[in-house]
Amino acid sequence: MTPGRMFIAESTGSKKRPRPRRSFTAEFKRACELLKVSRAAYYTHRAARPSSRARIDAQLTAKIASIYRDSRGTYGCPRVHAELAAHGHYHSRKRVARLMRTAGLAGRSPRRWVATAIADPAATRRADLIRRDFTTDAAAVNTRWCGDITYIPTWQGWLYLATVIDLASRRIVGWATADHLRTELVTQALTNACTSRHPDPGLIFHSDRGCQGGFNWSSQHLDPGGVDGQAGWLDEGVDGQSADEVAGEAIASSRSGAVVLA
Repeated sequence: MTPGRMFIAESTGSKKRPRPRRSFTAEFKRACELLKVSRAAYYTHRAARPSSRARIDAQLTAKIASIYRDSRGTYGCPRVHAELAAHGHYHSRKRVARLMRTAGLAGRSPRRWVATAIADPAATRRADLIRRDFTTDAAAVNTRWCGDITYIPTWQGWLYLATVIDLASRRIVGWATADHLRTELVTQALTNACTSRHPDPGLIFHSDRGCQGGFNWSSQHLDPGGVDGQAGWLDEGVDGQSADEVAGEAIASSRSGAVVLA
């Protein structure tokens, strides 16, 4: 029996029983027949090295993945392409799009904005005591508050976050969450704020003119706490912005698009 047909293992001077080797040639031939490729093509492919373009694509894909991670999965092809150019890597947008598609990277589009602050036509219009001044230097702590409701999508449905924010410190002084928009959600947020801060009489509370829970919540249930309520105009980009920007710091976006309390 020839050495090519058997394997002899030596251990401490003794020889074990020889056993025949598996017929790799027959199995390899059968695999080539099933894949419909020639043996020469297989060996050529195995001996081939990555082309220079393939190596550059691999390096570029790594840079794209790094930019994508830094953006928390929000950047698409246009922003990734611009970020690469800012770092001195100039490539066509189609090439960046192809590499992102191959790597399974896709940017997340922002949700369509939906107007949620709907004014109650029967509510009494309050005077604008703040006069559109939402700067931190406009008042001392516990003299001007603003509030809003943030709609938070979750896997189990909508979660509603009512916040009360001190305009001087930009701090959330009271908040409440619920799976509904009834009266107790917003009154609980105000109650929590008054309980934690104990403001002096004359505090001004500002919100948009949204109607939640069947009443304009910025002008109701405020007198016992010594709070002067007021409501501003809708859709002017200031009322909701001041509260939403601070409320946004209290929630963080997950990769799935859903959000959780921070």
